[in-house]
Amino acid sequence: MMIFYYLLALFIIALDQLTKYAVVIYMDIGESIELIPDFLYLTSHRNEGAAFGILQGQMWFFYIITVVVVAAIIYHLHKYGKNSIMIGLPLVLILGGALGNFIDRVLFGAVVDFVDTYFWGYSYPIFNVADSALVVGVGLLIIKMMSDEWKEKRKSKHGSNAVDHNNG
Repeated sequence: MMIFYYLLALFIIALDQLTKYAVVIYMDIGESIELIPDFLYLTSHRNEGAAFGILQGQMWFFYIITVVVVAAIIYHLHKYGKNSIMIGLPLVLILGGALGNFIDRVLFGAVVDFVDTYFWGYSYPIFNVADSALVVGVGLLIIKMMSDEWKEKRKSKHGSNAVDHNNG
């Protein structure tokens, strides 16, 4: 199972880097290509910050945070991921995404973003494959944690009712 996880992380990193490479080589910064009118554009953008452009120019902060996050993910992947794909898969998506953007920060001093979307007139921040993997991974992890908490509450509720019926 672990080899599958690491191969998936490598695939995410490769897809991320390949798409970013194409944008860097074939597009000027700021250039935009309309793919679906009023909805989806390919826009060459560089982000020196984190999600939604926060913490612009804080590269050392991102280097340190990424190393810590990657170490924590690998630890948790080996501890919990081998027993549950519902934990392993989200962790691998986060791992691949974090490393994909880390490579950009090291190579370019900024993250290469290019997916530019508009929803009902709202311009969503431009993102990339690594960002998508991160968001999906975090979302799946939140769903897993909420599901586990719901199951635990349901189990304890039914367990306490069973005790009450036996005693009363």
